[in-house]
Amino acid sequence: QVQLVESGGGLVQFGGSLRLSCLVSGNIFTMDVVGWYRQAPGKQRELVADISQSGDTIYADSVKGRFTISSDNAKNTVYLQMNSLKPEDTAKYYCKGNYRQYEYWGQGTQVTVSS
Repeated sequence: QVQLVESGGGLVQFGGSLRLSCLVSGNIFTMDVVGWYRQAPGKQRELVADISQSGDTIYADSVKGRFTISSDNAKNTVYLQMNSLKPEDTAKYYCKGNYRQYEYWGQGTQVTVSS
């Protein structure tokens, strides 16, 4: 069974940085796309960034130039480097993997940015 496990969240000050990790385990196949999503209290879950198997990336306008998504296939891990963090980046961050018609979600990791 496929599992996605996020790590790296925490409390950081305005302007600080964090790196989130998403470990994909439980199967030997490769996800077609892995994405990072976030959900703040009272708001809908939104796409932050995603990366395809070929390395193509997509970013939300709100994080362009500040966040970078990358993958290490040898480690089955997708990273989200977050720089210049703002209080509005505070949310629970989730990793999602898509393989053919299936999608898999992790449990999420909390990111809190203090002003």
